[in-house]
Amino acid sequence: MTIRDVLIIGAGAAGSTAAFHLAQSNYKVTLLEKEEQNKLKPCGGGMASSVQHWFPFDLKPVVEEVIERVEFSWYLDDLVMAELPGNSPFWIVKREKLDEYLANKAIDAGAELIKPFEVSQVTKTAKGWIITDKNYKQLKSRALILANGSNSLWPANFGLGPKSKHLATTTSIRLQGRGNLTKGSSRFEFGLVHHGFAWAFPLNDCVNVGVGTFIGKSSSNNDYILEKLLPNLGFDPKSGSRIHSSLSVWNGNHKINGEGIIAIGDAASLCDPFLAEGLRPALMSGCEAAKALNEWLSGNTSNLDGYSQAMQKRWGKSMAWGKRIAQVFYRFPKVGYQLGIKRPTAPQRIAQILSGEMGYEDIAKRVIKRLMLQRFHKE
Repeated sequence: MTIRDVLIIGAGAAGSTAAFHLAQSNYKVTLLEKEEQNKLKPCGGGMASSVQHWFPFDLKPVVEEVIERVEFSWYLDDLVMAELPGNSPFWIVKREKLDEYLANKAIDAGAELIKPFEVSQVTKTAKGWIITDKNYKQLKSRALILANGSNSLWPANFGLGPKSKHLATTTSIRLQGRGNLTKGSSRFEFGLVHHGFAWAFPLNDCVNVGVGTFIGKSSSNNDYILEKLLPNLGFDPKSGSRIHSSLSVWNGNHKINGEGIIAIGDAASLCDPFLAEGLRPALMSGCEAAKALNEWLSGNTSNLDGYSQAMQKRWGKSMAWGKRIAQVFYRFPKVGYQLGIKRPTAPQRIAQILSGEMGYEDIAKRVIKRLMLQRFHKE
């Protein structure tokens, strides 16, 4: 039986990114994908344009819309509009197109894609890994990447990621047409959603609309919320097929690597706990996983701990503050909207976070500084 260098479970954005970079380094890489055909994914599709520098090829072919301004609302009113700084700070993509595009780039670089391949068993051996599908087909590899999303069973089986997942609940739909969304504009609605927010991201010929609950128990009235939101966006309140899903968001710094194994993307619970940004950490973790595995497979390091350390530094440090902000904002959303979103500089700060120019720790430091100044003036 052929022994690959790396097997990757999941050919989404994270897995395909890792596959591309590893294949470029001349490793034998195989992507394993459960679905035979790419299907609509419950994802808003927002992606910071700063991810472009992680790839030697142009991502523009799959960019549906460049966001230039963001509109915020409270109970469909009290509108705030923010012009985004910089050039092309935020892109909107169709996830199924992005995933296919990245997978094809990985294949062009020399990676192999096997689909459908539904993994039923993952076994650690003295020499690496044995992956078995539901039809008892087996593949062997020296290393393994887990990239099959929030509902993956395998990270917990091998002690990777949080022991207790923090699950956000989402309801998403894709609507044909633009409604009343203008070109280059996206929308965030806060008042309608208990412990969360709703979003509308325009694509070339349609709109991704969703509702997410990020702390506490999941909301059972997402369909009701959409029936209120959709007419405000220029759509029929009953239009679109709802996709309900759970999203594992960042819940503390945890080890996301083991002996010859790495978890990336949603399988590593990396999604932003405040704004639900998942694509940037997915692509980032795919790149970092490839770097760590390159060092390990070539014998330059004895373990893969550098991967977890890199993700904690590059992503976890900011998310620790993002989680704190989310817990306060979503418990007291009206106050958060008034003091956060409606503050003159706040929308620009959110835009800078989405673009990758700023982290949550920068916002937290500014807030602490303001509180200290206010206290000083009172004294």
